[in-house]
Amino acid sequence: MHLPLFIAKRYLLAKKSSNVINIISLISAIGIGIGCMALIIILSVYNGFDHFIRSRYESFQPDFIVTPRSGKILQTETEAFSLVRNLPQVQAACPVIEENVAVQYNDNHAIATIKGIDSTFAASGKLTPFLTEGEFIRYKGEIPHAVIGKRLAQDLQLRVRFLSPLDIYFPDRKKEVSLINPASGLRSERLYPGGILSLDTEFDKNYIFVPIETASRLIGYRNGEATSVEIYLKIDGSGTLPDERTALQAEKEIRRLLGENYTVKNRYMQNEVLYKMMRSEKFAVYLILFFIILIISVNVFGSLSLLMLEKQNDLETYKSMGAPRQLLKKIFIYQGWLISLSGAIAGIVLGLVLSGIQQKFGIISIPGNYLVSAYPVMIQWEDSLITFAGVAFIGYLIARIPASVIK
Repeated sequence: MHLPLFIAKRYLLAKKSSNVINIISLISAIGIGIGCMALIIILSVYNGFDHFIRSRYESFQPDFIVTPRSGKILQTETEAFSLVRNLPQVQAACPVIEENVAVQYNDNHAIATIKGIDSTFAASGKLTPFLTEGEFIRYKGEIPHAVIGKRLAQDLQLRVRFLSPLDIYFPDRKKEVSLINPASGLRSERLYPGGILSLDTEFDKNYIFVPIETASRLIGYRNGEATSVEIYLKIDGSGTLPDERTALQAEKEIRRLLGENYTVKNRYMQNEVLYKMMRSEKFAVYLILFFIILIISVNVFGSLSLLMLEKQNDLETYKSMGAPRQLLKKIFIYQGWLISLSGAIAGIVLGLVLSGIQQKFGIISIPGNYLVSAYPVMIQWEDSLITFAGVAFIGYLIARIPASVIK
């Protein structure tokens, strides 16, 4: 056995002449353990929220969005898009028309964003689980219907069971604005409420899904013109999303086929700000809690200093037996390191156990009306490794300080 480590383990477990050293060592280990436990639990909760938000967005967002690199309109009936639709990984490529419009429902007015969708998008059923009222339909017979965000529907005092139509207005590009009769320069379409959706804050207060034919007439687009194309990859029978490798291969092929005239956004690029913010928050929490662990680790310095004073006779004996200075230093470095590592291991194990219990049983609930009833938890082993490595590094540095005074 490595001699310095063997002696350090004996010092750690042996009874000291003063109980103060035992108490300080125990407090150090317990403090580091509590800090590591809190770090593992909080990081697991952040992982849970991150996974929940990602899965919620991924359940209704496309795998890729294609937009023109310059201008606002793209042609969807081209050879490039035909090749994209025929890719083995692609389930559907749906043209979309998106534009800001004015809406009126009875005496209520609002500015909203319409999203014109085709029958393939509507038939996918991706948004059906998010309906709070009505159905996700484009037409009932030959009558066009709209699906409205929940917050926008509340602002307009709109309900699906009401019979009043929803009027949508957009400036006619071919007509000049008349000061006498401003309404003469507007195109309008009349639809009926088919359903109300609740997806996220931005959608709920702004968006209306309408048939793409209605959006095309309202804005004045020709057949085959759209503002973007949403591409969905094939999923297996269990509804599992494509793995990362499949998505990367599909993205590479789509970019190659479409060329430089189009911008292709994957799921990360569609929510880049959100994902960066969540990673930054997790990193900030890690730094704050790790700084607390660093402060607690200073107790190891006090424990080692007292132990070195107590073991002066032992040190003299080791020196007389020919022990070099480096060996004596390693004894107390290992001693401090063992205190830090024992606390870290106990805290990480306890944090993983508590996180696993919350993940399986959801014991701690979230107060208020939220999308989930209990705090979501997702254990990632990388968090445990990073925490352990960080505590080991800090424990080693702290232990070197008192050990460096040995002559």
